[in-house]
Amino acid sequence: MKKILVVFTGGTIGSTITDGSIDTSAAAAYTLIQQFQQHYPNADAIQFDILQPFAILSENLAPPAWTLIIDAINASRPDDYDGIIVTHGTDTLAYTAAALSFYFNNLNKPLLLVSSDYPLNNPNGNGLANFICAVEFIRQHIADGVFVPYRNAGDTIKVHQGSRLTCSLQLTGDFFSVRNQNFSEFDGQNFINTLPVNQSSPTAKQLRLNPNFSSPILLIKPYPGLDYNHFNLHGVKAVLHDLYHSGTACTTEQWGNRHSLIAFLKVCQQQEVPVYLAPAFKSENAYQSTRDLLKHGAEMLWNMSLEAAYVKLILAAGNFDSKQALMDFMSLDIAGEHICR
Repeated sequence: MKKILVVFTGGTIGSTITDGSIDTSAAAAYTLIQQFQQHYPNADAIQFDILQPFAILSENLAPPAWTLIIDAINASRPDDYDGIIVTHGTDTLAYTAAALSFYFNNLNKPLLLVSSDYPLNNPNGNGLANFICAVEFIRQHIADGVFVPYRNAGDTIKVHQGSRLTCSLQLTGDFFSVRNQNFSEFDGQNFINTLPVNQSSPTAKQLRLNPNFSSPILLIKPYPGLDYNHFNLHGVKAVLHDLYHSGTACTTEQWGNRHSLIAFLKVCQQQEVPVYLAPAFKSENAYQSTRDLLKHGAEMLWNMSLEAAYVKLILAAGNFDSKQALMDFMSLDIAGEHICR
């Protein structure tokens, strides 16, 4: 008998359609368990304990929700279970996967986040298949840590390491790992093409983190014509600036200094707000604009996705007071988030 803790949080997998509107439903959680029992051959060999700390559509999620999930899991004596499943919406799935990956970086059992592209009463949805994959992952004890099984349209189920999952591509419901390097693939019975788990560093294993994700971090995305004069830094603890795919952002004042990140860096320095950059690979060669940003005081968070960098920075700001301690934490590979070329 395998004992699994299931934490329901809402999302599409916890929703129904009423009069053309998709919204969370108290009955949807039990629908998932019922469908599993109807379609899983050895359902009697699985015992589920269920809890629901909240039920929201994941676009309404804010970082304190991660603390609620973590507190709910810790209060349920996770050591008593063979594995944990957290059901979640797709919109913010990658961020929650990163948050749980970082906090539970020493977890000695599988924790899987399960989502669905359609409500469970839609036969075209992937929620039940993703859930069955998660149960099998736990039953076979494929690996310890945080993972996300997800079936893209017309594909087999891929299992992603939680710290490497990226948000869905625009106008699709598909999910991918960074550089499209998923952890494993599920063929309906077996896990194939499984990669070694990216282990955290020995120093990271000794960390005792508080699940404090409440620090005010301003995330800025680049686009042509971005005007930094629109940003108010009052109450902002740090800025995380997204980069174009080549690890760059606008540094010229050719179109006016309000469009230059270097000019904005000077404003941030005057107000003692540190600026971090991601994502970018660390290499011997870099664009001059990237070198200029680093020369003017920006800190690069190398070799991790934007989602992982954002969540990790919030967690670091909530746990460390000094900039050096924060940067030491950011430079550690906590949950396999550091990507090699």
